[in-house]
Amino acid sequence: MIGTICNPSATVAIAPGAPGPMTELVRGSDRPLLDRLTPVVRRQSVSLDLSLVERIDAAGISALISLYRDALESGHRFTVCNASPRVAEILALVGLERILLSQNAVRVPHSGLQLRQNAA
Repeated sequence: MIGTICNPSATVAIAPGAPGPMTELVRGSDRPLLDRLTPVVRRQSVSLDLSLVERIDAAGISALISLYRDALESGHRFTVCNASPRVAEILALVGLERILLSQNAVRVPHSGLQLRQNAA
């Protein structure tokens, strides 16, 4: 259910909450995402791969903003990479593309939730 976290470096796997990739970030899927990623963004910078997400609603947007805020308050970065065209369009419509969309993301093959962080 959770997508892939991508960022160029070492990988730490996190087991998804439910089988299969995350294809929508809507009310109901927002809480599991926050539960899994809030502790991670408080420890390190994260870029979340949303390439398979075709649908996002206000709850999903709110979850992304919450993760961004938690990361920022902890001295880290939170970005979104590989956003599907529809998700990128919605983020642009609400003015979040400049804040959340990573311009230099590295795409990683989907194999569950993966966290990539700097080795240092």
